[in-house]
Amino acid sequence: MNNKIKTFSAVAALALGSFSATDVYANDANVVRLATTTSTYHSGLLDYLLPEFQKDSGYEVQVLAAGTGKALKMGENGDVDLVMTHAPKAEANFVEKGYGVEPKSLMYNDFVLVGPKADPAHIHGMKDVTAAFKKMAESDVTFVSRGDDSGTNKKELNLWAQTKIEPNFGGYKAVGQGMGPTLNMTSELQAYTLTDRGTWLAYQNKLDLEIMVEGDKRLFNPYQVILINPERYKNLNTKGAQAFSDWLVSDKGQAMINSFKLNGKQLFTADAK
Repeated sequence: MNNKIKTFSAVAALALGSFSATDVYANDANVVRLATTTSTYHSGLLDYLLPEFQKDSGYEVQVLAAGTGKALKMGENGDVDLVMTHAPKAEANFVEKGYGVEPKSLMYNDFVLVGPKADPAHIHGMKDVTAAFKKMAESDVTFVSRGDDSGTNKKELNLWAQTKIEPNFGGYKAVGQGMGPTLNMTSELQAYTLTDRGTWLAYQNKLDLEIMVEGDKRLFNPYQVILINPERYKNLNTKGAQAFSDWLVSDKGQAMINSFKLNGKQLFTADAK
């Protein structure tokens, strides 16, 4: 745990079908299984937080990084002990159906719309994100969608729905990838995409892209941490999951979230209530 945190490829795990993180770690009381979004992993936040949590608690957190939809599905299947995601409606449904308990507000950042410096859609500096989406569709520029049922993908589709435009114009490409690969592809294609600010800050120096639209209140991006309901599954490490959840919203955990920066810029704002 001195270098990179140990991370399963959720895509590979799901592809194997019979594989389950539960099968591998269910009997290890020192391991907590976390399903979380690619943004918390690719931004480097978890690499920053988890060694300190392990030092404080003795627990090792095994991370499965995926889009929010897949992360919540792992929770539904009892393959993880808790989830950390950023899709409020999906999370509310997850808790309402009895899969998750004790949801806690953790932190927030925001989404930004990024694109090429040439800006063929002429949206740079716009304040209304849906108006920018309309201009992109009307200009038939290339837009790269994650297309992976992640929190970012859910937000993007919600914004298209607000425009009343179906995202099926010629330049629209749904790639089924995490945020990092999607940003790399967007840069290579000199296209546009929606990204969380944390991953953008982690990748921006490697990309030939700029922020086009930011600051619209509809781009707010809150994260929650939710325990998997122990009444549904017998093999959960609920004690370890509770310890991690409590640590994240503690004064120390919240201070560490606020102090995590890249290139002098804060990626997330702690928001425990």
